[in-house]
Amino acid sequence: MTEPRWSLAIHGGAGSMVPGSLSPEQEAQTLAALGRALDAGIAVLGADGAALDAVEAAVRVLEDDPHFNAGRGAVFTYHGTNELDAAIMDGATRAAGAVAGVTHTRSPVELARAVMEHSPHVFLSGAGAEEFAREQQIEQVDPDWFATPERWRQLQELKAKKLGWFDVDLKYGTVGAVARDAAGHVAAATSTGGLTGKRWGRIGDSPVIGAGTYADDRSGAVSATGAGEFFIREGVAHEICARMRLAGEGVQQAADTVIGDVGALGGDGGVIVVGADGTTAFSFNTSGLYRGRADNMGLREIGIYTSVS
Repeated sequence: MTEPRWSLAIHGGAGSMVPGSLSPEQEAQTLAALGRALDAGIAVLGADGAALDAVEAAVRVLEDDPHFNAGRGAVFTYHGTNELDAAIMDGATRAAGAVAGVTHTRSPVELARAVMEHSPHVFLSGAGAEEFAREQQIEQVDPDWFATPERWRQLQELKAKKLGWFDVDLKYGTVGAVARDAAGHVAAATSTGGLTGKRWGRIGDSPVIGAGTYADDRSGAVSATGAGEFFIREGVAHEICARMRLAGEGVQQAADTVIGDVGALGGDGGVIVVGADGTTAFSFNTSGLYRGRADNMGLREIGIYTSVS
């Protein structure tokens, strides 16, 4: 079978979405946003650009769209603030950058890439990450820019219903992208606002290299979404890549096995994966995953519903 020269997969979060749970307008707007993100990555890959540039471009589109829990439209913490996390990884060199708890940086994934390329570190957090962002002249915004009325309503609902430590109904989630470029390199990027009502500076799996984000040319690239505590404990993104590289498993098999392990721990969520050969896969144990994928052989699909058993 002919392998794709380049391929791309994106996600906008896993959760409890079922047909009818979104209004026709919400569904149309969300699908359109996924299409725009897919187009941004395709524009890079179709011009023989780098996978790293493609995943950043796709994620930045989703960060700017209020339908997703990343950047503008991020959920609120218990104390009514937006705290943003992101990571990016280059499969060619296994260089990586990540940030957590940023509150003023418009594009957290852009900042994560700057950490990777312009600092001696992999992971920066909070005020230090923001200081680095200013030094790198990365766009800063007033925190109000991230806030939306719907996210505020969700926080108030959680507090009124006393649903627990935080909202575990991940209806609108984390965003991410994985890609393989024409040169055969892979990359992954993930960005999130975390969980509604999160406390104490909680950080999930998205910015944790090997948990929510991982890329290695020897195996593939993964971006995850879901109940982050379980994805951290399972080391999901690295585990999938390790199964492909060391056990010789295919993309779908490795993804399904690891998501099965997450489910056995009690966690919900999903992943997008691209293999070293350009094969893409989705795997999720929720009723929905905002997702899309494309390649140079004419594949282009976008979806929301139907879980993988």
